[in-house]
Amino acid sequence: MSFFSYFNRVLHGHTSGSKLLVLCSVSSGGLIAYADAHSEGGRSTVKHNQEEPRKKRVVVLGTGWAATSFLKDLDAKSYDVKVVSPRNYFAFTPLLPSVTCGTVEARSIVEPIRNITKKRSGQIQFWEAECLKIDPANKKVFCRSSVDEKLAGNHKFSLEYDYLVIAVGAQVNTFNTPGVLEHCLFLKEVEDAQRIRRAVIDCFEKAVLPELTEEERKTNLHFVIVGGGPTGIEFAAELHDFLHEDLLKIYPLAKDLVKITVIQSGDHILNMFDERICSFAEQKFQRDGIDVLTGCRVVNVSDKLVNMKIKSTGEDVSMPHGMVLWSAGVGTRPVVKDFMEQIGQGNRWILATDEWLRVKGCEDVYAFGDCATVDQRKIMEDILTIFKAADKDDSGTLTIEEFQDVVEDIIIRYPQVELYMKSKHFSKLADLLKDSEGNERDAVDIEGFKSALSHVDLQMKSLPATAQVCLLGFRWLHFLYGMYRHFGKFAPLGGEQAAAELPGDWVSIGHSTQWLWYSVYASKQVSWRTRVLVVGDWTRRFIFGRDSSRI
Repeated sequence: MSFFSYFNRVLHGHTSGSKLLVLCSVSSGGLIAYADAHSEGGRSTVKHNQEEPRKKRVVVLGTGWAATSFLKDLDAKSYDVKVVSPRNYFAFTPLLPSVTCGTVEARSIVEPIRNITKKRSGQIQFWEAECLKIDPANKKVFCRSSVDEKLAGNHKFSLEYDYLVIAVGAQVNTFNTPGVLEHCLFLKEVEDAQRIRRAVIDCFEKAVLPELTEEERKTNLHFVIVGGGPTGIEFAAELHDFLHEDLLKIYPLAKDLVKITVIQSGDHILNMFDERICSFAEQKFQRDGIDVLTGCRVVNVSDKLVNMKIKSTGEDVSMPHGMVLWSAGVGTRPVVKDFMEQIGQGNRWILATDEWLRVKGCEDVYAFGDCATVDQRKIMEDILTIFKAADKDDSGTLTIEEFQDVVEDIIIRYPQVELYMKSKHFSKLADLLKDSEGNERDAVDIEGFKSALSHVDLQMKSLPATAQVCLLGFRWLHFLYGMYRHFGKFAPLGGEQAAAELPGDWVSIGHSTQWLWYSVYASKQVSWRTRVLVVGDWTRRFIFGRDSSRI
């Protein structure tokens, strides 16, 4: 008997091995396919009817990275698929900072969702609408059209589902800071990037009007970014290049008046990156004249001032501004929060799923992307089951050979084991079962086995909220078990320089990394149309500069 079959029988009361079907069929919509494979006593109970059975109804909420990746890998011929989203396009969000300054045009990073779905076998219906409420008890979603309500017809409707896929992403988290919603700009959507672009030009146009004092001009040209994460830093870098390479040439009166300030509550910017990248970014910003204020928390924002508190001293400081970008984090959307209240997750800050991406506490509902997190199962919760499955001769001890027979299954089911071995620099499996003094053992009993794996669960990590996770999550098996294989992340820092954190503790910084960034982002476009447009925009920028109009 294999480890997995034993494991499933013990934990799930002799249910079928249908969950394992997802391992083989993830590329064809296996997230929902396995739920249809029920059997009793290991034998199929398929009924042959004269009439063709009704296809299972799959409702997908969202058209972002998570939803689009799922749809591209779903066998639409096998299901009745309906997609609901207030946006009828997919946006390549990593390039949003480039849109804010005209380096890339908005149309270049969006692909109509119908262009994507029409390439799939089978029919996928799409409605441009917002999901207002999820009713898990009756398996319904209630929606409202995003189209102009003045047009004829009812703008509200409901859909029934057999399986629901929640991939609505997240919204900006203001942390209830007064004045943020009223006086700050955000960078989550394409429309946000276009709004920022207009605001930057407005600040310059206002600053060069006659009869303004120098102090008023400086205030109008002070750009404040709240949040030192990738979004805020990439925007600061793009804005710096836009100002110094393009705008100051056509607004000469603004020279020596422009200022960019980054406010970060933590001790360093880009603190989710390797410390070598953090250090390089801070030094580069200092050379570029970008002020970085760390250890500062914004307490409120008005139409003219950003008020903050310095954590180390408790001092209150006010700063005049012309424009404020808020990029301090993300939060749960209201429709997801309401759903969480219904299913007993109201005390959580984000929707929780199991390792098969099923929402905990709710049948036939799946969630992935920024709106959800995977609760990886701890190995110590199943330590007895693992031991019994591996102890084939029921001797009460586990030999190295017996452990090797099941370790591959264990690593797939509990990826923290592999991470633990890497963190301890273990070169072979026998190292994992060494005693407390580092001596190798031929066999261990249950207590020794518990002791050997007692610290493994400390290696459990949440997946980062990046586009890479959503894109790769439905193409690699290990994602379903919480295994996130890091393929690298970039931080463009302006001046044709970028930093990258690559697998194997590799860090790349400089001009060559920027060209690597160009190459990777061009290759990751969802269509040849957007790929050609993005490369064309980059080429235009090198030859003619950025577009300084509001359009």
